[in-house]
Amino acid sequence: MTEVRDEFDSPWKDILEAYFQDFLQFFFPQIHAEVDWNRGYEFLDTELQQVVRDAELGKRLADKLVKVWKLNGEETWVLIHIEIQSQEESNFSERMFVYYYRLRDRYDRPVVSLAILGDERETWRPQPWRDELWGCCVQFEFPIIKLLDYERRWEQLEASRNPFAIAVMAHLKTKETRNNASARKEWKFRLTKRLYEQGYSREDILNLFRFIDWMLELPTGLKQAFRDELEQYERERQMPYVTSIEEMGIEKGREEERQEIALNLLRKQIPLETIAEVTGLTIEHLQQLQVQSEEENS
Repeated sequence: MTEVRDEFDSPWKDILEAYFQDFLQFFFPQIHAEVDWNRGYEFLDTELQQVVRDAELGKRLADKLVKVWKLNGEETWVLIHIEIQSQEESNFSERMFVYYYRLRDRYDRPVVSLAILGDERETWRPQPWRDELWGCCVQFEFPIIKLLDYERRWEQLEASRNPFAIAVMAHLKTKETRNNASARKEWKFRLTKRLYEQGYSREDILNLFRFIDWMLELPTGLKQAFRDELEQYERERQMPYVTSIEEMGIEKGREEERQEIALNLLRKQIPLETIAEVTGLTIEHLQQLQVQSEEENS
């Protein structure tokens, strides 16, 4: 089975932003315990991209930059720089150092750089970056989480209700089933069922399903089979969260398509009755589209 989506960074960024506190609690509990969550946190993506541009790093885009406050009550705020890396990179540690000193220099605040490594090479463990010349030495170390390590901790993932347990499971099974479409469909269904079985809210189910759906992409032939199985499961539980949202999206797409066809026919001055018959739109709706089109062209 050919991997449809090789870029895994995007869904990780989305889920990280939706569940940042859970992210730290799951991967870096010692940091989570020292953050004053009552003061909230703030994503600083714009500021981070400015630092990246200043560093002239081209397409080397960092993932998330978050401002938090520590529990000691000081006015100091901490920038947490998180890297989600799916492919091995020879100069990874040096790049982390460049981001670190650029952020430190610009904001004059403590910076914590964290790395989540989603690659498939067991032996790749980036070492601290070190530079030394004539007795002048700099060494940069940062915490690393290797997602492959969780293959040996599967029971721990299954026992956790943290959203990132689901995320890690989906990530691992995406790589494991790269050449086995049937197994991927089975795991996609099993992980989706877990969202309901663990009692997540409707919003959380939808958020986490989007992550699972993006990661465990299925070939066309199995997409409908998965949808049918999920629809039956949701019907049995009387919780049609995912399939109802999909149907709304389909209907929205059809509505937009009908409106586009209607607008094209209106421009050709086809009678409204004929357009209504072709598109299924009401005369009143077509009249509104006609007025809208005339206003845009005036």
